[in-house]
Amino acid sequence: MREWIKKHSEHLTLEGKSPLTVEGYAIDLIQFTEFMEINFPGTPPDKIDVTQIRGFLRDLSTNGVGNRSLARKIASLSSWFAFLRLHKVRTDNPMLKIRRPKYEKKLPRFFTEEEMELLLSIPDTSDKYGVRNKAMLELLYSCGLRLMELANLKLSDLDSRRKLIKVLGKGNKERMLPVGQKAMDSMNEYLKIRGEFVTDESSNRIFLTSNGRDFDAPQLKVILGRYIDLIARSKGYSPHTIRHSFATHMLNRGADIRSIQELMGHAQLSSTEIYTHLSLEDIKEAYEKGHPRSGE
Repeated sequence: MREWIKKHSEHLTLEGKSPLTVEGYAIDLIQFTEFMEINFPGTPPDKIDVTQIRGFLRDLSTNGVGNRSLARKIASLSSWFAFLRLHKVRTDNPMLKIRRPKYEKKLPRFFTEEEMELLLSIPDTSDKYGVRNKAMLELLYSCGLRLMELANLKLSDLDSRRKLIKVLGKGNKERMLPVGQKAMDSMNEYLKIRGEFVTDESSNRIFLTSNGRDFDAPQLKVILGRYIDLIARSKGYSPHTIRHSFATHMLNRGADIRSIQELMGHAQLSSTEIYTHLSLEDIKEAYEKGHPRSGE
């Protein structure tokens, strides 16, 4: 089983799945493997049946795993069994007989526009690190980027004249995004001093670490998270909250939901529609506070 999990991970990587997705699927599948080794030792992948899978999910539920996490593990197993069928290890996908549990989607948290203005003003641009970090924060908010998308940006992706940037998103799908003037100004300031980060080992990535190497998403989360902690430590916000803020603020100011979908690189409109629900909650709250008969 473990060998097929490794091959599955390699397959997902070749398909362009993000490293975090590949790692998450592998963790779920190893957990399933350990369950099988304890309860049904020696069972090969082609002999795993629906009863055993349901036993695994029931065991997780009994130990307090919520429906959201169960749904993710079912997705991991579905992908793996589909891979096994593709390679003729199995003739079926037993996950087709497994129902995904229903769960309420959590509304994404976001900064207010005032909080975003404060966050963007924090970096000290009197040194090169502050200049770089401000440019990263501005670009995240201006374009609604994921951290990995920010880390992967190359110098050739930025069209300063037209104020556009090419982004490689999930599934290796490219999208062209407009860059706001304030973000463009911060980017230009950073590009003037980018050479101070460059070493003989540096790539053509736009943003470089202190030793001139490429960033990865966890490194960016730590660096940018320090600024966020200064204004929202108690709220548990993260750099990804900036992406949610981008979508929420765009929607609140009248942007079309499908345009936001394209800007964010969502494959499904349903992923973007959650921001509509968020705005409806805000509208409802404002109504209940402001209408004289809202309580009747």
